[in-house]
Amino acid sequence: MIFPSTLLSLWFSIPAECGERSIYEERTQHSRIIGGQEAKVGEFPWQVSIQERNKHFCGGSILSEWWILSAAHCFYSGEFLPTELRVALGTNDLTNLPTELQVISVVWHKDFERLTMDSDIALLLLASPITFSGLTVPICMPPQPAPSRWHECWVAGWGMTNSVDKNSMTTDLMKVPMLIIDWEECSQIFPKLTQNMLCAAYENENESYDACQGDSGGPLVCNIKPGSKWYQVGIISWGRGCGQKGFPGIYTLLENYTLWIEKVAEVEGKPLNTRAIRAPVKKKLGERTQASKCPALGSPQDWLLPCLLSCTLLRALSN
Repeated sequence: MIFPSTLLSLWFSIPAECGERSIYEERTQHSRIIGGQEAKVGEFPWQVSIQERNKHFCGGSILSEWWILSAAHCFYSGEFLPTELRVALGTNDLTNLPTELQVISVVWHKDFERLTMDSDIALLLLASPITFSGLTVPICMPPQPAPSRWHECWVAGWGMTNSVDKNSMTTDLMKVPMLIIDWEECSQIFPKLTQNMLCAAYENENESYDACQGDSGGPLVCNIKPGSKWYQVGIISWGRGCGQKGFPGIYTLLENYTLWIEKVAEVEGKPLNTRAIRAPVKKKLGERTQASKCPALGSPQDWLLPCLLSCTLLRALSN
């Protein structure tokens, strides 16, 4: 027999708001080893692998139950149809794929130019919605206005771990810390840098860390303070080699494209819950919030709570 208290706990275990990492945060954390280390389970629950014929070629991030965010240059060549693509999510290990969803449409920005890499952003519409859990969580869009300084930033991916070895693609999700570089300073290194781009890198005395081939399209995520929500700030786009000292990686500046994302999603008939992915607010247990995803019609959770409430009301009336 399932008791009402158990049923209520199941009901209220609907996945958390965007940018949260409930499974990862509940684990005992250890000090990080800087650079190129394996990501922990649930550490990047918004991270996805975009695949063609079961082979990873670009990264992406979960924006909503229907939408994946990535880079336009991953799809611009037209070598395959959108329906030939699959999105793997909910795992760090590409040899173990619990969930794969088909793509039905790819929309890249009309101003994208392969030569300049400006407006390197694309949206993938899924054939079926994502079922959110502790291992599949949407990332938050950058807050408006963006903070002048981020507390901590990371990139993760399944790309090459050695810039000179094309066979160094990893099946385990790897992560590296990032620092956002001043735009004016970066434009001295990359004269073709546009206002739609940002630069990020991390260097110490011995090594330089960066995203590489196969990581393209993945998110640069940051938080404002320790333990706070994570926001996507950039999309891995391009650079000069991988991890070369003095040459930061270049990312699409996401805050310049939030309105474009919302417009595309609306036109395609799968609008975003902008309140949920921009500025979710924690509410007390029992309060309905747009930041939580409701179950699809016809699922047990649709009738579970009304049934419980009806039973409670009948019991009260009979006493």
